Amino acid sequence: MYKRFVYLVIAISSYFTLVNASETPADVLPSVPSAQQIIKSAMDFWRGDNSMSKMTMIIHRADWQREMTMLAWTLGDKKSLVRIESPHKDKGSATLTNDNQMWTFSPKINRVIRIPSSMMSQSWMGGDFSNNDISKSTDVIDNYQHLLTEIAMIDGHKVYTITSIPHDDAPVVWGKEVFKVRDDYVLLEEQFWDQDDRLVKTLKTTEIKTFDGRPVASKMRMFKADNTDEWTEIITLDIKFNIDISAGMFTLSNLRNPRQ
Repeated sequence: MYKRFVYLVIAISSYFTLVNASETPADVLPSVPSAQQIIKSAMDFWRGDNSMSKMTMIIHRADWQREMTMLAWTLGDKKSLVRIESPHKDKGSATLTNDNQMWTFSPKINRVIRIPSSMMSQSWMGGDFSNNDISKSTDVIDNYQHLLTEIAMIDGHKVYTITSIPHDDAPVVWGKEVFKVRDDYVLLEEQFWDQDDRLVKTLKTTEIKTFDGRPVASKMRMFKADNTDEWTEIITLDIKFNIDISAGMFTLSNLRNPRQ
C-alpha cells in the first residue's frame, strides 16, 4: 500500500510539472487522454477488431541463434492463435488463447496441453517472451491503476509514459509496468518491474512500418535488464486488420487439426 501511495505522489507531481512547464494548462489538458484510455487504445490499435499476421521470431544467445516463422490470428481482445510454420522440427506447434485460458499443441506427441495460470509467466518457445506476453492479455487494463507520469515530444509525436501499478488483490506477478505509447497509439516500450521495484525486462520497439494503412511496431525486442546481449525479437512481415475470421478458428479442434 505504501509503495502505491509513493507512486501516486510521484505521478501527481510529474503531471503538474508537465502542466506548468513549456505549455500552458489550456494547451495541455484538453488534448491529453486518460492514462487508462491510452493503454486501452494502444491494445485495441495493436489487435484491431481482428487480425492475421505473419511474423519471424529470433531468439539470440551468446553461442547460438534460433529463428522461427509463425502465423497469428486474433479476434476481439480474448481470442488469439499462434502457429509455427518453420523450421520443420517445430512446424505445427501452436498456442491458443481463449477467454484468459491458454493451450498448446505439440505435433511431436500429438497432445493438447492446457497451460495453468501458474505457468503463464514461463518462457514461450524458449525465448524471452512469456506465455502471458504471447497471449497479449488485456487484463492489465482492469488489474492496474494507470498513472500518466510524463509527456515528451519525440520525432514529431507526443509520447506518453504511463506507470501502471497493480491493485492490491490483482492476480499479477509484476510490481509495476511502465508503458511508452505514441500519440497514434503505437507501443514504443513496455518495462516489467518486480515487487522489489527492480527492472526485470523490457520490450522495445526498434522499427515501425505501415501495414494495411496503419503504423505498426514491426520489430520488437524483449531483453532482460541484467543481460542485454541476449534477446528475443519478433518481426512482423505482414499483417491485415478487420478481416473475416470465424470464431471456429479459436477452438481446441482447430488447434490440433488446422483448417486448410
